[in-house]
Amino acid sequence: MDWLGFTIVVLCLLVSAFFAASETALTGASRASMLRLSKQGNRDADVVSDLLDMRERLIGALLLGNNIANIGASALATAIFTSWFGDVGVLYATGVMTALVVIFAEVLPKTIAINAPDRMALAVARPMRLTMYVLGPLLRIVEVIVRLLMRLFGLAGEHQAILSPTERLRGAVDLLHHEGKVEKQDRDMLGGLLDLRELQVSDVMIHRTEMMMINADMPPDDLVREVLATEYTRIPLWREKPENIIGVLHAKDLLRAIRASDGDTSRIDVSTIALPPWFVPEMRPLAEQLKAFRRRKTHFALVVDEYGEVEGLVTLEDILEEIVGDISDEHDVVVAGVRAQPDGSVVVDGSVPIRDLNRAMDWHLPDEEATTVAGLVIHEARSIPDRGQSFTFHGFRFRVLRRERNRITALRISPVPREAEMDEPKRRRAGTSF
Repeated sequence: MDWLGFTIVVLCLLVSAFFAASETALTGASRASMLRLSKQGNRDADVVSDLLDMRERLIGALLLGNNIANIGASALATAIFTSWFGDVGVLYATGVMTALVVIFAEVLPKTIAINAPDRMALAVARPMRLTMYVLGPLLRIVEVIVRLLMRLFGLAGEHQAILSPTERLRGAVDLLHHEGKVEKQDRDMLGGLLDLRELQVSDVMIHRTEMMMINADMPPDDLVREVLATEYTRIPLWREKPENIIGVLHAKDLLRAIRASDGDTSRIDVSTIALPPWFVPEMRPLAEQLKAFRRRKTHFALVVDEYGEVEGLVTLEDILEEIVGDISDEHDVVVAGVRAQPDGSVVVDGSVPIRDLNRAMDWHLPDEEATTVAGLVIHEARSIPDRGQSFTFHGFRFRVLRRERNRITALRISPVPREAEMDEPKRRRAGTSF
């Protein structure tokens, strides 16, 4: 009789270990991995996905099976030890069963499952589905009682995540990068892709102060010479004043016109070969602008503000660079924008976008109120600083190295400990001259 009792106790412990491992594996399994495996034809992955869709019933089955096995094993062990040692056998049974349950029915199976949750979830999926089917009527009763209690305490309602799906995906990518499973370049590409819906055209456009434009009324020979001297393929043309853009000249169209005129550039009228300008609002989301580029099969657009004034230009390459990083070809002019220094500081051109600096240095400077580094300093200082002034904010010290008229053209940025920033006197944030 004792051997039969011991055999039942061992079986109960094995059942408890199965439910403990199943709980850890199914709650830790990646739904993304299951979806991928399901598309590859893995039927067990379909079962896991179905179980995860029934979370409340799954948890009920796991806990119910686990507790029945533990309580049954403990009760039977208590009866055996009591028959051997009398009333003191209760204490012996409690000590022995606590050690057995904790080690062999909880810690060991959960540790095994947590090291390979996806594989374990696939292994226990079908037995758990059968268990839920057998315990179905009892689980329904438990669900009704739980829902009534949750409603009584005002806890009823749908599951609401703290972060949006996009933010959760971004967090998963950051975690994988932190664990060394995703390279920084891949993380930045995925992050740039997720940022497209949050960015506007104004965040990536080339400002009008840096645009290359040509006067359409120039002599044809001079105009051709200007086009050949630039590294750009598409160039806006203006007439009477730079704000009056009449078209966009494509270098290929100009070459065809030169060939048609047998090389006589004086016979070329650029206004007849220029493409009509396409104006887009600066507040358009970047994802929509990308779709518009694909729909119109063009790579170039002029950006206007709410008053219809030209603010800059945006190209398909500008949007793609937000995803894959800087794209350079053999005709691009290399501009030194971010230069790391031996002392740990960084010399940055004022026109460098904050997003590019964050991507290059793996920093997290805010870009909600300003697009460029100079704009961030002006926003924080509430004025246009003079050369030599220094500011400390967001965990960095910014020192103005050069200023041309009303533009900050170069800064030195040095990371500072957060404690040092908090200890800075308030007057330091207003700027200190050196």
